[in-house]
Amino acid sequence: MGQEIDLMVNYPRTKRDPAARGADKTPEQQAIARQFGKEFFDGSRDVGYGGFSYMSRFWEPVIPTFQEHFGLKSGDVLLDIGCAKGFMMYDAARLIPGLVVKGIDVSEYAIENGMEEMKPHMQVASALDLPFEDNSVDVSISITTLHNLEKDDLATALREIERVTKCGSFITLDAYRNDEERERMEAWNLTALTMMHVDEWKEFFDKVGYTGDYYWFIP
Repeated sequence: MGQEIDLMVNYPRTKRDPAARGADKTPEQQAIARQFGKEFFDGSRDVGYGGFSYMSRFWEPVIPTFQEHFGLKSGDVLLDIGCAKGFMMYDAARLIPGLVVKGIDVSEYAIENGMEEMKPHMQVASALDLPFEDNSVDVSISITTLHNLEKDDLATALREIERVTKCGSFITLDAYRNDEERERMEAWNLTALTMMHVDEWKEFFDKVGYTGDYYWFIP
């Protein structure tokens, strides 16, 4: 198993109130969000992002952290699992000249409405069956995506990451360390189907054989 490390330390943090969302959230809104369509990305805030547009201030500070941690360089292949519209891929390709970027997402809407520069490098696909050969990717990254799977499917996705990745990986997942954080997470969550205590996550990684790095999203 890899290490617990916050490679997202330079990503701007939201100041939204999880309790406020929890008070208004309905099962119907969650069902809409979990379709990962137009409403989730570019609809109202109560079912998703409330508008999902590129802003360099988000990923630009993070890419150098990825680069230093993994030693990313020209010719390396970086896979973004849950790439959405390709924003992280775009900044990675721009800030690390010669880096080969690839991305997959289950959302047809996100891929169809992705950044024009990244469309040739993105495809609709599932983390359960990554469309890449064994050991064909140098580094795989998946940010707040895999917890949207049921636990058994999540295990399959982690094994897929192990199969295609030859140098290193990094994932972030919805998690909590105490009852207060668990309540905030449950209030905040729209799409995650698997949320666990950080210690349970680590046991899960060991059980399924995930050897990459990891960190948590805790609102």
